[in-house]
Amino acid sequence: MNLSKVHHIAIICSNYRRSLDFYTKTLGLRVIAEHYRSTRDSYKTDLALGDDYVVELFSFPNPPARTTNPEATGLRHLAFATDDIDSAVSELDRAGIPHEPLRIDEFTGKQFFFLRDPDDLPVEIYET
Repeated sequence: MNLSKVHHIAIICSNYRRSLDFYTKTLGLRVIAEHYRSTRDSYKTDLALGDDYVVELFSFPNPPARTTNPEATGLRHLAFATDDIDSAVSELDRAGIPHEPLRIDEFTGKQFFFLRDPDDLPVEIYET
């Protein structure tokens, strides 16, 4: 198969504008393309981190809620890397965005923490 990287991660949100603000204004992803599909009453927006296309943000009318947390079948969490985890924590604190305390990965010794997107999807910030 010769796979080389993850192409993108697709997320269905319950409130498109709120989630778009979270992923662009809070996490700093950049909109590459935004498409409204009138036949589906749905948005599909491609988001990039730096030069890499990483997230497809979808909206659909009345999507079902996630049934359990994060051990449900399906996406467990979305993780982003940072080389300055203390700065990431400070930025979230200044913006009043709740997050859990820093943890240490028992296998790598690296620090990480989780926060929640507007639909309660776990988002991990991991130090590189």
